[in-house]
Amino acid sequence: MADIRYHGPLILCLVLSVAGCSGSLPRFTSENPAAPNEIPLLEGEASYYGDEFIGRQTSNGEIYDPNALTAAHRSLPFNTRVRVTNLENGKSVIVRINDRGPWKPQRILDLSPSAARELGMLRAGTARVKIEILN
Repeated sequence: MADIRYHGPLILCLVLSVAGCSGSLPRFTSENPAAPNEIPLLEGEASYYGDEFIGRQTSNGEIYDPNALTAAHRSLPFNTRVRVTNLENGKSVIVRINDRGPWKPQRILDLSPSAARELGMLRAGTARVKIEILN
């Protein structure tokens, strides 16, 4: 049997690290049933798809259409409709999530070129946006 004095510090570190993590996790209770549906980051940088994706299959199996009002998000369920507002000019558009991404860590949404046009961000390529979940 191993000596507890040898493993004691290791066990203490493990217990403290687990206890430290639990305080930062969201608490979902019966008084707060909507909490699991909350997305932690609702504002951030959005970009839009390049032409090289035209005709390719999206993560939900659709063929990518640059004229559709669609977007890629890392975790929102497919077919979720969201209102995206460009925080720089106030323009907004409603898009449907049909793909996964973006893969650059600092970005929260990849938009179709049609949606980016509605937001007035084609020239800049990216924009700071707010995402509101509609369904």
